[in-house]
Amino acid sequence: MAISYNKLWKQLIDKKMSPAELRKKADIAPNTMTRMRKDQEVTIQVLERICKILDTDFGDIIEYVPDKSDENDMYVDILKR
Repeated sequence: MAISYNKLWKQLIDKKMSPAELRKKADIAPNTMTRMRKDQEVTIQVLERICKILDTDFGDIIEYVPDKSDENDMYVDILKR
């Protein structure tokens, strides 16, 4: 998992907004919400609409979380040098 939307879900709780309400206000397709629940990639346009509705920035709703395999690859590369 390289992307996490945990910050988004926390923002919704803080703003007392349900994911369904966000989906309707930001005109997000149900399958896109499913992708977000599974921490999968969505388009920048979707993230922009969410930021506009929540009056926030990208970094407040999405976070990069390196995969363990990415970290292991990095260590292997360092050891090869």
